[in-house]
Amino acid sequence: MTFKEKVNELLIAGLEEKPFIFLIDLTITDNFKIIVTLDGDNGVALQDCIDISRAIEHNLDREEQDFSLEVASVGVGSPLKMIRQYKKNVGRTLIVKLATQTIEAELVEANDNFIILSWKAREPKKVGKGKETVQKTQEIPYTEIKEAIVTVTF
Repeated sequence: MTFKEKVNELLIAGLEEKPFIFLIDLTITDNFKIIVTLDGDNGVALQDCIDISRAIEHNLDREEQDFSLEVASVGVGSPLKMIRQYKKNVGRTLIVKLATQTIEAELVEANDNFIILSWKAREPKKVGKGKETVQKTQEIPYTEIKEAIVTVTF
């Protein structure tokens, strides 16, 4: 079993103990730095990172292979990578980059195939001069999304 396979196996075992936490990324560099990025249905607590770190570190032998380990939650402003992340962010505002446009809108629905965004836009009136505010909704398949980021408002 390779070092990466062993780390992956330990990580999966640690995540089974916490079904509300899920893996976003696992990277092992050439000099054996293990970087684990997590997200959770209700966020990731510091204790969750500590528990996953221990699940990996306490089961590896530094005499066999020296390594460093970093376990962290996904950062604010990081692009969404998994469908589960879209589902947990329903009701929040996203900036979604498509091939032809960028949309900032509320995520009103996320299922296994697509998301639905809703936003207000100013468009020319159908009759007369000036503009009116209209409510727009768009269904976007995940395959068309280049990048999606949750906006943070203070």
